[in-house]
Amino acid sequence: MDSAAGSAWRSVPASQTRHFTEQARSEIPILAEVILQEIRTEYPMLPVILDQNGVPMSLIGIRRALEQFVEHLATGLGNPHQHPPVFQEFGRGELLSGRSLDSLQAIYRLGVRLAWRRLAEIGQQADIPAPAMYELAESGFQYLDGLVAESVRGYAEAAARKAGERLRLQRGLLDMLFADHGNTDSRRSMLTERAARIGWPLPENVAVAVLLRPAREAVPPAVGNDVLLDMEREQPLMVVPEPDAAGRAELLRRAVSGWTGAVGPPVPVAQAAKSLRWAQSAVDLMERGLLDSGGLLDCTEHTEALVLLPPTELIDDLGRRLLAPLKECGPSHGRRLAETLLAWLETRGGAPEIAVRLGVHPQTVRYRLRQIRELWGEGIDDPDHRFELELVLRARRLRGELG
Repeated sequence: MDSAAGSAWRSVPASQTRHFTEQARSEIPILAEVILQEIRTEYPMLPVILDQNGVPMSLIGIRRALEQFVEHLATGLGNPHQHPPVFQEFGRGELLSGRSLDSLQAIYRLGVRLAWRRLAEIGQQADIPAPAMYELAESGFQYLDGLVAESVRGYAEAAARKAGERLRLQRGLLDMLFADHGNTDSRRSMLTERAARIGWPLPENVAVAVLLRPAREAVPPAVGNDVLLDMEREQPLMVVPEPDAAGRAELLRRAVSGWTGAVGPPVPVAQAAKSLRWAQSAVDLMERGLLDSGGLLDCTEHTEALVLLPPTELIDDLGRRLLAPLKECGPSHGRRLAETLLAWLETRGGAPEIAVRLGVHPQTVRYRLRQIRELWGEGIDDPDHRFELELVLRARRLRGELG
């Protein structure tokens, strides 16, 4: 088709092709009106958008498409097709109107079919041979593909801009959610307004999850549109609405399959920063190997660890003071005494009960308890002292320092 010898259209005498193109060019205004009327009859819900002069944009697009296609005929079908930029605008309009490109492509096919019907009639009048008309029809289908491609490009560009704008608005909403300014009516009103900008109904309660990336190129969690997902952070965040709703926890765990992280406790939406703090604390402990790093950890199931492990310096200082008596014992024996003391503090049971708990003989427990009383003296009977000892020993057990 690129050479005159191989092109049926180029083999047609110049006088015939000139007559054909002149006739087609003269009918473009009327043909465009006919095509638009047929389209409106077939698609009555199609919106009418006018340009600054009050002319329907769809009519302008049809005219330009016909004009450029006819000019293409005049060059002998050898050059690449040129497509009116307005068809990108049509694609953008579909995205902004919340529609897919399916109906737009159907409209294009209808328009091309109507245009070809009239061009075929003109071809008969100009005695254009059938092989040349077949070639013309093939060129028309190529032109249709190009128009669709232009609209797809406009649709994609609009989608990217819309996604970028939504991401910007979502980031502003998250910044406000995590700003710990208290639970005031005015703040909730501002949150409601910002949430509405991205079509997110402001929930009563939320839980915030902090995620650890399995790999830089990992596929984002497959959460629903009602979950706010921020993948731009080093540790991605999720804001989960109404986390206590039936089935929500299981859906969330399936959505983050392959990821690890922690979800904070449910809180009123205006206190989302609190849930974030707990989730971040849990993730920090996971990274230190102090909490299980498999799957999505629920902070409400690990309250003890989250309370006792993060204040490392305070717990360590308290432990050095309270467990100073164990320095008189060797490391192994001191550990056994600490384990026995913790079992006694937790159960306040007798030697047989503690022995079962520790897997040793009751007489061994009695011996250790006598040593404990000798080491701590009457202080072991003070409730506050016992409470602090239990805190310190529980923290050490959570760290794996006690059995």
